[in-house]
Amino acid sequence: MSNFTYRKDHIPKGTACNRRPGFAMKPTTITIHNTANEKSSAANERAWLTNPSNKVQASYHIVIDEREAIECLPLNENAWHAGDGSGITSGNRTSIGIEICESGNYAKTIDNAVTLIAQMLKERGWGIDRLRRHWDWSRKVCPRLMYDAGTWSGWYAFKAAVQGRLTEMNKGESGVKLDKANVKVNGKDVKDGVIIGGSVYVPLRGVSEALGAAITWDNKTKTATIKTK
Repeated sequence: MSNFTYRKDHIPKGTACNRRPGFAMKPTTITIHNTANEKSSAANERAWLTNPSNKVQASYHIVIDEREAIECLPLNENAWHAGDGSGITSGNRTSIGIEICESGNYAKTIDNAVTLIAQMLKERGWGIDRLRRHWDWSRKVCPRLMYDAGTWSGWYAFKAAVQGRLTEMNKGESGVKLDKANVKVNGKDVKDGVIIGGSVYVPLRGVSEALGAAITWDNKTKTATIKTK
């Protein structure tokens, strides 16, 4: 399972370009974005919201990378992220905006985002039908790394992963527990091994870390690659 920190670092009221307008919001959906910056971390994206050189009227609630998720705005206030105006039923006024960073270990970041979003859905009693793309509000090609030349196959795979993680969480709550498996790779323990249908499943990331290897994700071909150092 994912391992990341969640912290709140809300931008101040009165931040330039009306990035924290303060409209009360009772969210009904969660909207997914990519940052469109291959070098920027979650901390960088949070800092950009209050950078004096930033002249753009855009904001978001949460930004997540391979290490952490940062809540930049309270989830009961609106942000400008959907590109569909300020109407009371707009995505900007009804949806929680989550930015997924493109820097670093993107496969790990996606795994973190899957866990975060599944937990948010579970807390609210929602299903994956509550998930939206930036595209759904204003036809911007975003989240761009899930676009796949217009097929949006990455988006459907992402939703399926969130559904799988949500199902796991709900099973645990209902008392249906998966049998744990103790897995060692080169003498190192790999966490979160489980037994399903007589087979042992472990996170690919855990195996790669035990091997001292790097794992990369090719979103176009849907290929995970482990490279030993």
